[in-house]
Amino acid sequence: MQGFNGFMWLLSMALTVYCCFALIDAATRREDAYRAADKKTKPFWLIILGIAFVVSVLFPILSFLPIIGLIATIVYMVDVRPALRGLSGGGRSRRGSSSDGPYGPYNGGR
Repeated sequence: MQGFNGFMWLLSMALTVYCCFALIDAATRREDAYRAADKKTKPFWLIILGIAFVVSVLFPILSFLPIIGLIATIVYMVDVRPALRGLSGGGRSRRGSSSDGPYGPYNGGR
């Protein structure tokens, strides 16, 4: 039984970290990006993900509330986050076109 409890504790910690990452990611995105991606508003996602985080901290994994929070977090991570990243250019590693030089796009001397 001790091994099962250890596994459930690790699963609970993983869920908490996952919810925390999604909450921080949602908080760092711009408000207008949510509207441009035709998703719910930023405060909506912050409230949903905040509740999911608090529930994952307070309740054990065997309860149905953390599972609902996990579903909300998964929806954010697989639907909303890629749409927001697509609008902002894909994140940190932006790649320009093949005609970009070290100081910007090369337009052939025009």
